[in-house]
Formats: sequence, structure tokens, C-alpha cells
Amino acid sequence: MGCAYLNMPGFMRAMFVVLCALMILPELTHAKHARVTRHYKFNIKMQNFTRLCQTKNIVTVNGRFPGPRIIAREGDRIMVKVVNHVQYNVTLHWHGIRQLKSAWADGPAYITQCPIQTGQSFVYNFTVIGQRGTLWWHAHISWLRTTLYGPIVILPKRHVPYPFPQPFREVPIILGEWWKADTEAVINQAMQTGLAPNVSDAHTINGLPGPVSNCAAKETFKLKVKPGKTYLLRLINAALNDEMFFSIANHTLTMVEADAVYVKPFSTKVVLITPGQTVNVLLKAKSKAPNATFAISTRPYATGPAAFDNTTATGFLEYKKPSLASSKSNTKKLPLLRAVFPKFNDTVFAMNFHNKVRSLASARFPAKVPKTVDRRFFFTVGLGISQCSKNQQCQGPNNTRVAAAVNNVTFVTPNIALLQAHFFNKSKGVYTTDFPANPPFKFNYTGTPPSNIFVSSGTKAVVLPYNTSVELVLQDTSIIGAESHPLHLHGFNFFIVGQGNGNFDPKKDPKKFNLVDPAERNTAGVPSGGWVAVRFLADNPGVWFMHCHLEVHTSWGLKMAWIVQDGKRRNQKLPPPPSDLPKC
Repeated sequence: MGCAYLNMPGFMRAMFVVLCALMILPELTHAKHARVTRHYKFNIKMQNFTRLCQTKNIVTVNGRFPGPRIIAREGDRIMVKVVNHVQYNVTLHWHGIRQLKSAWADGPAYITQCPIQTGQSFVYNFTVIGQRGTLWWHAHISWLRTTLYGPIVILPKRHVPYPFPQPFREVPIILGEWWKADTEAVINQAMQTGLAPNVSDAHTINGLPGPVSNCAAKETFKLKVKPGKTYLLRLINAALNDEMFFSIANHTLTMVEADAVYVKPFSTKVVLITPGQTVNVLLKAKSKAPNATFAISTRPYATGPAAFDNTTATGFLEYKKPSLASSKSNTKKLPLLRAVFPKFNDTVFAMNFHNKVRSLASARFPAKVPKTVDRRFFFTVGLGISQCSKNQQCQGPNNTRVAAAVNNVTFVTPNIALLQAHFFNKSKGVYTTDFPANPPFKFNYTGTPPSNIFVSSGTKAVVLPYNTSVELVLQDTSIIGAESHPLHLHGFNFFIVGQGNGNFDPKKDPKKFNLVDPAERNTAGVPSGGWVAVRFLADNPGVWFMHCHLEVHTSWGLKMAWIVQDGKRRNQKLPPPPSDLPKC
């Protein structure tokens, strides 16, 4: 090559240099957005924390509560080594990450993996493809996610701006729940008696309940802001069983993102966020520092018949003042202004709020809604009762217990992971593929319940060929009581093309579907006494869990699985499992 180059005429040498530059240019361009591998080590360990005047030993990651933040850019690879030092089996789920061709890293116990047992470890290995924004991670076995959770922040690729004003600072705000009791004991007792578990003792903001009791003054989240600056608040609802209202007294929030998808910005005094959902809002601080402290508050939106934790968690928004002014005002306690909320069961507010959330649907961020549908499904979601075994002392009538179901099937968790059974063609005795596409019998879903409210049970899944476009209508029922259900689908985002009150009308309602700029989410609230319609493209091979993100309903069986088959091409197939995948 060198000799040939030296023997070339001048103009040919110039052409050669230009050609080389053109060949190298794409490499340089690619290098600017080069994929970075980010390594994390998560030690699952017990740690003492004091809340509500009581010290409690809780399960944590690295001794922190909430857990550590994972930060990456779109396109990065993330490797998290999880080492289990506690007595419980553990798995972690990376909520909202698409896991394209990495289903083994998704995390739900006995769905994509067997749990990580005491003294064992597993490396979760996945790449963030085509996503940017706020997501989160949490335990996905029993009720361990009570304290095992933390934020995932996905920044845009380098030199790619947000489609909204660049904030002065970004702040994660995680809403949660706190029990004085051991939550594993709480759910185990409830499963034995067949009754509802005890509700939490407090709600929390970034792990802190705020001034709800005499001892909680130090347990208060504080956000200090500079006048005139804009802050991006990354809201995450990590609560187990409560949808939450969120508000900051005397301030307006601008919603710019939902479930790591940019939305058309809209202003609101109150944000509604279900367990599992994430929302990014812009907070514009007032131009001059007011002589007041403003409550940052969160309280439940509750529509069901059962008891709920009716406490409000409070933090403080405080304005930074010039140093001269602050020295004078330190002696004077500023008045606290409180947030104003809708009624705890304001279903009209909920419906209106969710209707405001729309995709950007721009050239840069299109809404790729499936316009045609290959498979249609109609799933009822709600409660029922099931018969307890003769050796179990359930406290429902005639030894029955409360159950939850999809299309009247309450899900039975298998003893080995569904994904392994599927991948190695060993489904016999593990699961069946006869999950009903429609309810087993029709009734007035939101009217008077049928006389027989017993559910059936089984480990059933729906099989979808690769690239099937799916339309799914989720219908709440009034059995035992109508209730809002936040449904989360693993492995996909879906488009919320319609929602309404009462029973879904297959003739009239589809005519009103929004196929232009519907919200794109991974978790959707099925309205209390109503329905929601979603569409998604099954372009991700694997086994994907779908369940209510109210943990009590998941425990009662409101869950099912979708099996998406491999495509024909090599890049449409799920690779084999990693060598360190835990064994059952």
C-alpha cells in the first residue's frame, strides 16, 4: 500500500486521501455516539433504618434506601452484578427497559429467571436501545420491592438536546410506602388467611415520610431552589399499593415526559401517577424568593372497596436567598403553604388527566402506532374469590379467599422460569398456551356482578408470532368492587388509543380511537368502572409478564404472560441464556 501510494501522481494521491477520509468519517461519526458499557455492583444486604420513631432492619442495595441511581445514555450497555447476602431469594427488574433480545435480564421471578439465592450472584446485562428519560429498577419477587428500588436516568445521546428548555438542575423524586411491620410477614399472613394485607403506615418522598409525627422532623425531604431557575423533577411511583397525587403548593408543573417517552407539554397543579409509572415535570421557580416555604406533597388516589393508607407525605420546597438576606431571615420561621388535592376518589380528574397525556408525534419523535391489527384481545381485570384447600384456614365464607384475575384466570406461579421452559421447548407441565382471548362468559362487567364470582386458576400464556400487531382492551369489573388497576407490560411500550367509562362498546368505541398522537407508556391505569384500549407491536422475542402494579393484586393472581416467538432472521431471535443464569 505504502509503495503504491508513493508511486501515484499528485492528483491521484489527493483523491486517495479524500477517499480514505470518506471511509473513516462514518467511523468517527459513530465514535462520537460510541456505546459505553457502564458497570454497577449491587450488594443485597440488610441495613437498619429509623422511620416513624422505630428502627427496622430492611433489605437494601449497598445499604442505601432508596437504592443507588443508575445513569446511562441512550445506546449504552448496562451491566449490574447483583450479589445476594440476605436470607430471601431476590430478583431485580429494570422497569420500562425494552430488553430487546435480552429477555433473560428482565427480572420477574419464575417468568424470565429463577431467583438469585442466598450467597449467589447474577449479572444483568442489557443495552438501552431507542429510549431516553426516567425509568426505575425494583425487586420483582414477593414484596421485597417495598425497600429495594431506585431510579434509572437515561440521558439523550451526546450533543442531543431535550425537546424542552434545558433545566438548571435535575432531581429524582421517588414516591414510596413505609411499613413499621416486616412486609414479608404482612403478605405471608394475608396469603394464609385469604384476607387483604395490612396497609402501610406512611407514604414517603425519597424514603422520607416528612413531618407526619413528632419524631419525623429530620425525616423530611427538602428541595432548595434558586429564584427564576427551571428544575426537571424525575417522578417515580415506587409505592406498592397506591396510585398517588403529587403537587407543590402555589406552583404549576409542566409535564414533558411519561414512562421515558416525550409528551406534548401541558401545565398542571396536580400530577397523577400510578405505581410503576414515571413522569418528568418542569418546575419553574418564582422570579423572586417569596417569604414562605412550600409543601411538596403526595397522597393516594384510591377507588377500590378496601382500606388504604390515607396519609400524606410532605417535603419542603425552600427558596435560596442572597446571603445577606438569609442571615437576617434565619431567625424567622417562614409560613408553610400546603398543596391542594382533588378528592381521594376523584375518577373524573383521573380520566381528564390521563386524556391530556399525548405523544409528541413529531418528525424526530414519531408515534409509531400500529395502524392495522393482526390480533384482538379483550381482557377483564378485577377481583373474585377462590376456594382454599382443606388444610388451609381461610377466613372468607366457606373457607374462601379473595383472588384477582385476568379473564377469570388467576395466575399460578410456576416452579421454573417460563422463559427457560419456552426456550428449551420444555413447556409440558410448566405452562399451557390456552389463555382466553376473551372472557369465558359475558356479563354486565361494570353493573350488577354475576352470582358466581369464583375464578379459575392456571399457568396460562398467549403465544404471538414475531411482529404481530396487537390490540388489547382491558376492562375493569365491579366484582367485589370497581377499582383502578395500573397494568404493566414487560418488554414493550404500548399506545393508549382509547379509554372510557362503563363497558367497552366494540361497535362505537373504536371509531373514537386516537391513532395520531396517543400516549406511549409501559404502565396504564385501567379506569375504575371503565376500560382502556392499547396497541403494541410484538417485535421482541421472549416471555413477557403483564400484571397489575398494585402488589396486593399481583399477589392475588392478577397477572399473565405473553410469549413472543422468534422471527425468521438472525436479528429477530432470542440468544441463549447467559452462563450465570440462576438455577431453581
